[in-house]
Amino acid sequence: MQDSSTDQVSLNESFKHFYESFIDQLPGIGLGLLIIILGVLIGSWIGNFARKRISNRTNDPLMSRFLGKTIKIIALLIAIMLALRAAGLGGIATAILTAAGASAVVLGFAFKDIGENFIAGIILAFNRPFDINDTVEIGDNFGKVKALEFRYTKLKTFDGKDVYIPNSDVLTEPVTNYTEDGFFRWNFVIGIAYEDNIEGAKKTVMEALRNEPDVIEDEEHENFVIEDELATSTVNLKVFFWVDTKDFRRKALTTKGSVVRAVKEALEDNGYYMPADIQEIKIYGGNKDLELPVRLSSLKQDENPTKKA
Repeated sequence: MQDSSTDQVSLNESFKHFYESFIDQLPGIGLGLLIIILGVLIGSWIGNFARKRISNRTNDPLMSRFLGKTIKIIALLIAIMLALRAAGLGGIATAILTAAGASAVVLGFAFKDIGENFIAGIILAFNRPFDINDTVEIGDNFGKVKALEFRYTKLKTFDGKDVYIPNSDVLTEPVTNYTEDGFFRWNFVIGIAYEDNIEGAKKTVMEALRNEPDVIEDEEHENFVIEDELATSTVNLKVFFWVDTKDFRRKALTTKGSVVRAVKEALEDNGYYMPADIQEIKIYGGNKDLELPVRLSSLKQDENPTKKA
């Protein structure tokens, strides 16, 4: 019975000591919470301020947004460490730093991909081959750049998909930028009959290109037509022309369609024939005198048709 009473007294004293210590630390805990709140507010303000200033000076929303988020996170971490020390928990702060340093190698292997993407994101924030709303091709992904985050780059494809590409892949894979200088060269093949005049057909095609308002031609961007192939039924001409790709989503595609239609109609209007492929049917074996039915596509009308009364 005496041991039980002694244990009860020790438990009460321990609880009382903990309660008194907690009361004594309340001002420090309150100060720590205040520091965290101020750290979040100040970090957010500094981050937004830096984002706006960088965006105004560099006209680069991707880098400014990335650096703004980085400043917010660094300010929050500093505020948490200061809050722990203000609350009398400096030992915990030191232990956290010590544990972080001791486990850096382990965490480095455990979160290898995250670390690679984060470092790649920092590199891309300062040196990258695209800007926001640029049309790019990264690997098999084709679309417009919408965001650069700590771990990934976001693309919006032209069929409405949101693709999140790890920054390490963006840094290591080839990136094709279709809108860096605003120009892109389309090409297509059109066939004319063997008896048609090739030079005349090429001049007709070039004239059709010059009449298209959305086709670009200057000293650096030259449109031209070449003889591409002697096909089965046609002499194939390959047409090369430049378009504006600032709005690759639609304008570049509709311009190509307009050019194809204009070239086809111009050749037809100038008497050029664009035949379909000719197929030769050979019959092997003993049925050499086999008769095949032939259906005429058009019938001649009577020279003197009967008139209705």
